[in-house]
Amino acid sequence: MLVLIIILVLIFICKKKPIQSQEPQPTKVTATSLPLTKIDSATDGFSRRRIIGEGRLGTVYAAVLDHQGEFVAAKRIHPRLVLSNAGFGFSTVLKSLSLAQHPNIVPILGFSEAPGERIVVSEFVGSASLDFYLHQNPEGVSLLDWSRRLRIAAGAAKGLEYLHEGVAPNIVHGCVKASNILIDVNFCARICDYGLGFLGPRERRGIVGHVDDEYWARPAGGGACKESDVFGFGVVLLELLTGRQCEQGLLVKWSLPLIKEMRFNELLDPRLVFPSDVKPFVRLGKVALACVGNSRKNRPSIGQVAVILSNLEIP
Repeated sequence: MLVLIIILVLIFICKKKPIQSQEPQPTKVTATSLPLTKIDSATDGFSRRRIIGEGRLGTVYAAVLDHQGEFVAAKRIHPRLVLSNAGFGFSTVLKSLSLAQHPNIVPILGFSEAPGERIVVSEFVGSASLDFYLHQNPEGVSLLDWSRRLRIAAGAAKGLEYLHEGVAPNIVHGCVKASNILIDVNFCARICDYGLGFLGPRERRGIVGHVDDEYWARPAGGGACKESDVFGFGVVLLELLTGRQCEQGLLVKWSLPLIKEMRFNELLDPRLVFPSDVKPFVRLGKVALACVGNSRKNRPSIGQVAVILSNLEIP
């Protein structure tokens, strides 16, 4: 009797396995190609009242897609950059970038391509950038206490790690900086504008100080790469620690001697109460030093950085 029961159980298991293997696996959907007329309608004719951000690559509009009724962010690439990249495979690149899905990045949902126009449509993050909180909003400082700053650093590192190591093909951001890290309503860091550096590879506005010196050493192996992204992330860590802006590289020159000499009472953002336990911030400072104080070949990977920062988060 026992043998019969065992045989029946085995038959049942064998029959169940094929059914489980036939379950549909979730698939990633590439960005949707949208007609320019739809984007024009969604932004009220690219009304200035719809502008929520302006950067080195383009202007960002809050848009409402009529067939879905949901908010999205539409980045309209500057015309001069469109003309200089007229023959580049814009749609191919955007479809590839849109496969990236991670809690700490802003997903690309669609794009629009027309004569003289290139538009990138992304998820709408209902808050502001790290740059806004740190440098533009007087109330932002109190919202970003030391605990939240550590969480933001760790979250942004995880997002960048995913782009560098967790998606195929790997994605180089091209310009990691505080304005490209959005903070959602839960104070979670979300990286945006990744992989769009091809639109303005020689555009200096808004990038000087956020990339290493090797970036400008073209054509002999310069340009954007994972190591230049890590440098930019190091600058973001310095901004979180000090509350100061990048100032085209002056922040790095000012802060590195303070970190090396352990003068954290002078380094840390004076607008916040000095932390009772300074050890996590000493560690954070040393990580920033490794990111911006070394040459590309000696710089840590973002994966190594992410592991350290995850262990620094305050419960």
